[in-house]
Amino acid sequence: MKSIKYFDDQVAVNNKLVILRLDLNVPIKDKKIQDFTRIDLCLPLIKNLSKKKAKVIIISHLGRPKGEKELKFSLKPVFDYLKKKLVSNIFFHTEEINNDTKSKLSFLKEGEVVLIENIRFYQSELKDDINFAKNLASLGEVFINDAFSCSHRKQASIHNIVNYMDKKFGGPLLYKEVESINKVLDNGENPVTCIIGGSKISTKINVLNNLVEKVDNIIIIGAMANNFLRYNGVNIGKSIVEDNSDEIIKKIFSNSKKGNCKIVIPEDCVISKNFDGSGTNKDLSLIKDDEMILDIGFKTVKKINDIIDKTKTILWNGPAGYFENKSFLNGTLSIARKISENTEKKSLISIVGGGDTISAINKSEKKYNFTHISTAGGAFLEFLEGKDLPGLNVLK
Repeated sequence: MKSIKYFDDQVAVNNKLVILRLDLNVPIKDKKIQDFTRIDLCLPLIKNLSKKKAKVIIISHLGRPKGEKELKFSLKPVFDYLKKKLVSNIFFHTEEINNDTKSKLSFLKEGEVVLIENIRFYQSELKDDINFAKNLASLGEVFINDAFSCSHRKQASIHNIVNYMDKKFGGPLLYKEVESINKVLDNGENPVTCIIGGSKISTKINVLNNLVEKVDNIIIIGAMANNFLRYNGVNIGKSIVEDNSDEIIKKIFSNSKKGNCKIVIPEDCVISKNFDGSGTNKDLSLIKDDEMILDIGFKTVKKINDIIDKTKTILWNGPAGYFENKSFLNGTLSIARKISENTEKKSLISIVGGGDTISAINKSEKKYNFTHISTAGGAFLEFLEGKDLPGLNVLK
């Protein structure tokens, strides 16, 4: 199989028009950015290109405006932040993308940057329209996709644009995402453990069935674990659960035996009668009908920590509980703390991914250390399934 071509310092960009597809999809409330992580991760590449005197054209999306111009999805707050962070001149292009766009951007000088308004304001982007992709491609001479999180989508600025670019590369963030996940799937130092959370098992069934063939342990946490507990005959009260999941779980257990993969589920839990309440640690046999499971318990935390101590490579996707309420955040932060400690000791390669996982970890004042933090969501999961992502395939 052909491999992806990645951008490096050997690629000449001096006085070249470089189209840079980034993921600047940050949470914005009242026109203020709530988390700068995704932008900050992109800054080194932007600065490097600018330093090398490239003319940088940034394309990104924000939210899901469904092909319509909605001010609440404008990249203007992102532009304002970039303006503070970059030494070079940066401009904000809000006009239509059409045949005239190339000439309208001809003012760009070496080292300067232009940010194009939310690319998802265009239906043509969402439809992966060929003519729209050609217009985008005509803006530059070099294309760099550094938006792994969007690479599972067949959209013009990710997919079809590449077909009309002579020079196309994956960026450094995309490289790190791909290589980090491959460490788990193909080259992980054994034992390899995956911790998988989330609320719906149906969205991760293919991930789980792919992982059981490749890893030593899969630890099920979060609301997803409720389905496994119910399957094992535990009364889970009014906990969140997915209907018709028994056949799915039966298949996962069957495949895990074939793959010699151990499935680990909670031994105790933290319960409450509502999401806003305080938590009580309980054994599984003591859960009442009017109670719900909202976090893993102390014994489960200890069991997971023991497994982490014996693990050499770990992938974690999905929080352990209802992290929006700090009463149910202990499980998630306990896992984060143990993984971080072992990563610092160089005894563990750790890949942490998923928006909710990162949000939960960020609720702690403590800074944790992981080998790699993935900001991708759907692309992260689809890559774990073993899918060949459209945005990556065209780079090969």
